[in-house]
Amino acid sequence: MYKIQTLNKISAKGLEQLNHDRYEYASEIINPDAILVRSQDMHSMELPSTLKAIARAGAGVNNIPIDKCSSKGIVVFNTPGANANAVKELVLLAILLSSRRIYPGISWVKSLAGGGGDAKALVEKHKSAYVGPEIKGKRLGVIGLGAIGVMVANDAVGLGMDVWGYDPYIS
Repeated sequence: MYKIQTLNKISAKGLEQLNHDRYEYASEIINPDAILVRSQDMHSMELPSTLKAIARAGAGVNNIPIDKCSSKGIVVFNTPGANANAVKELVLLAILLSSRRIYPGISWVKSLAGGGGDAKALVEKHKSAYVGPEIKGKRLGVIGLGAIGVMVANDAVGLGMDVWGYDPYIS
C-alpha cells in the first residue's frame, strides 16, 4: 500500500480517485511515498528518504524545492487547469459586479441603515445611479488563451459579448 501525505486540504473529489485498497492518505502520514500539496511552502521541509513523488494540486511549482527533489530523484508534477472553472467563474463575477455597479450599490444601501426616513422613496430616487450597463454587446479582451482564458472567452461569447483574444504562444 502506498502512503500519501496531504499537506493542505485536498478536494474530496480528487481523493476519491485513489483506490483505497492501494493508497492510504492523511496529513499525519510518516515516511510517505508521495505528497499531495496545494499551496504550502515546502522549501524548508525535510524530505523523507521514502518520498518518490510530489503532486501539486494546481498550476506552478514555486512552493516545491525542485532542485532538492531533482537531486534526490523525486518526481514533481502539477495539475494545470484543474481549477480553471473556478477561476473562470470568479472572472465572470468580477465582470458582472463591476459592469452592473453592484458593489457601489451595496455600499450605498448599507449607508442608509439606521438613517431613518423613507427608505423606499430614497431607493426609488437613487436606484438608477447603480444600474450600470449590460455586458451584452460590450467588447472583452482576453490576454492568454490557456485553459482559463478559453473558458472565460467562451462564456463571455455566450453572454453576448464581443470577445477578442490574444496569446503569443497559440499555435
